[in-house]
Amino acid sequence: MASPASGDSDQVLVEANGSTRTLVLNRPKQLNALSSAMVTGLLKCFISYEEETTVKLLIVKGKGRAFCAGGDVAEVAQSINNDTWKYGADFFRTEFLLNYIIATYSKPQVSLLTGIVMGGGAGVSIHGRFRVATENTVFAMPETALGLFPDIGASYFLSRLPGFYGEYVGLTGARLDGAEMLACGLATHFVPLNRMSLLEESLKKVDTSDPFAICGIIDQFSQQPSVKGSSAMNRMEIINRCFSKRTVEEIISALVSFDGVNCDFLWAYVFCPAKFGIDHVRNKKLHV
Repeated sequence: MASPASGDSDQVLVEANGSTRTLVLNRPKQLNALSSAMVTGLLKCFISYEEETTVKLLIVKGKGRAFCAGGDVAEVAQSINNDTWKYGADFFRTEFLLNYIIATYSKPQVSLLTGIVMGGGAGVSIHGRFRVATENTVFAMPETALGLFPDIGASYFLSRLPGFYGEYVGLTGARLDGAEMLACGLATHFVPLNRMSLLEESLKKVDTSDPFAICGIIDQFSQQPSVKGSSAMNRMEIINRCFSKRTVEEIISALVSFDGVNCDFLWAYVFCPAKFGIDHVRNKKLHV
């Protein structure tokens, strides 16, 4: 039976099964967006379980149709509007510390990435050892659309993607499916949704922290899906040529120079259709 991670909040639940602890993000109506209570609860769990010798493996998953849709920016913005900037500062400090703890954790973490994985949701999963995507996974770093930048340590993992794909994903907020996550390395495995519960049950029986043993269990349920023909992964020549530029202005100029040659997939992300329109850009009426 799941129990609250901390006494004052049920937004993170903990399921104990032998040597495995499953952390359940429990704000399904908010798509498990990270609140201050959630990041604090997760941080306490990770610190505590690293010291407990009886705990060998951590599983992280979300309740409902999302893994985690990101940080609760509405909560932070509301606090700023109420002249309480300290809440936002404390929230991000705790969140970034959690990201660091996960990235340097001594025990394996398996994140089951069902549904939406965005922003802060990537921070509590991508830095872990194993990231399991599936056919309904939707990944994105949408911060630039909010006037922010990809935070949560994203510059570390995005810069390690093939070619300049990380720059493309980070600057445009492009949405990736599970197959694309596996192909570019954001996911370590792809498991069909109808086998995810079987995988979880197998992981709960684990009595080791050996990453090779954990990987072997996940491999038993994994597949190698093909990316769709329309995937940006099939347009790496364009992405590398354009997103290797040093400034945003140079990137946009390079995209415009293609004049629609196999790069329709980019327009929806790079240019806001409501503001410019594809024809407006292709006709080079956009000043860059």
